[in-house]
Amino acid sequence: MTAGPVRDRDPGLQPERTRLAWRRTTLSGTIAAVLAVKTTLHGGATAIGILACALCCGLWLAFLLLAHHRIRALTTVTAPAPLTPRLAAGAALCAVATAVCAAMLVV
Repeated sequence: MTAGPVRDRDPGLQPERTRLAWRRTTLSGTIAAVLAVKTTLHGGATAIGILACALCCGLWLAFLLLAHHRIRALTTVTAPAPLTPRLAAGAALCAVATAVCAAMLVV
């Protein structure tokens, strides 16, 4: 069997899909931060709960800034630069730390 003719990938769509993925991830982080605030206030505010909630909200803000920086980079040029290791590490650190804070609030 032979495959049909090889089509060139449209490089113009990849930055758009990546931009939308960053926006969806930011929205998920927003929901996690709102749920952290709700959990903290609903169960009676303790010092550890307030600290975890504040940390979760701070991490959400840090991720929001990182995502906004990447979204802006994807929309300003036709061929955006690859994601830098520093930005990737920062985004991953924010996501993992937010998950740890969420686990602290649930337990």
